[in-house]
Amino acid sequence: MPKLIYIAEDEKNIRHLIQSFLEKENYIVRAFENGDALFETFQTTPCDLIILDIMMPGSSGLIICTKIRAISTVPIIMLTARDTDEDYISGISLGSDDYFTKPFSPVKLVMRVKAMLRRVEMDTQEKPDDSITVADVIIYPDKLQAYCNNKDICLTGTEFSLLLYLFENRDKAVSRDELLNKIWGYGSAVETRATDATVKRLRKKLSDAGSQISIDTVWGHGFRIGGAI
Repeated sequence: MPKLIYIAEDEKNIRHLIQSFLEKENYIVRAFENGDALFETFQTTPCDLIILDIMMPGSSGLIICTKIRAISTVPIIMLTARDTDEDYISGISLGSDDYFTKPFSPVKLVMRVKAMLRRVEMDTQEKPDDSITVADVIIYPDKLQAYCNNKDICLTGTEFSLLLYLFENRDKAVSRDELLNKIWGYGSAVETRATDATVKRLRKKLSDAGSQISIDTVWGHGFRIGGAI
């Protein structure tokens, strides 16, 4: 079945440009002038992926992202006209999966959309029932859930996939390029800070849950599971 994608973008030209490029790839696209209209529709008719502009009339993309994350782990890509660390960290920390700064290449955006949807499809395929326990964290690949001391850590799909991959490779350091390829489905040539931002968000959730596990940075390379393992 064709994938359904929602776009919320108040600039008509950009909205139509993104929609046309996605429709050429046979996606079904619904475009909205603001995030409030998108969220209202999403509540009754969920989609497979969302592209959200940050600065829009009504509720900002950040507020809409927060509302969506409260009810769904659907992949979210944020768009913004500002390229600041504050914007980036805000979008990622609220649960978006990646981030594009205007002006951007619609071709590259479509490539990331394809990669994200491939990753989601792989995640929803049949997974083993066996759980994986590392120190005080137990994860269930079949349910896409992780618990610390019997408390749900409430991970997004991307966070779960990243933690699972680090657990499965806990005997070694995993490079950023490897994570981009395995978790996001991107090639090493893709420029994005999504890996570091998602790791930062995952560290906070583990810490808030009281876990003894750490995600250590291996400078110049990537990350590895540390702490009381």
